[in-house]
Amino acid sequence: MKRKVIMFTSILVVGIAIGMIGGQFINAQQSPVKATVLQKVDLTGIEGKEGIVGLAEIAPGTIVGKHYHPGHEFVYILEGSQILEIEGKPPVTYKAGDTWYLSPKQVHSTKNVSETAPVKVLAFAIADKGQPLTVPVK
Repeated sequence: MKRKVIMFTSILVVGIAIGMIGGQFINAQQSPVKATVLQKVDLTGIEGKEGIVGLAEIAPGTIVGKHYHPGHEFVYILEGSQILEIEGKPPVTYKAGDTWYLSPKQVHSTKNVSETAPVKVLAFAIADKGQPLTVPVK
């Protein structure tokens, strides 16, 4: 009898552990924005500044809330279309091949207009060395 209780308890504990681990994998979601820094270099002749080239992939239907970039940012849309809303200005829709510029600390938000396809953008930034690339705004 004691052996059956120990065996049952062991199976129960292992079952719970597998269930918890499996649940984490099932419930895990990928981030709606995948940002990859492709290059980061110190800018010669501009003390304390760096140039950054990055690729961002924004999942279908994703709204990227209000934020700003501490430095200058130039954006080129590779694929898809996106709504850019700069604080105090009407929203503008951009599609593949379009570009825009954001001055430092210009608060904005974006939305992938497609519910099925990601937006891919290439961003070029000139920023103070060591600053975060994006700062959320509440």
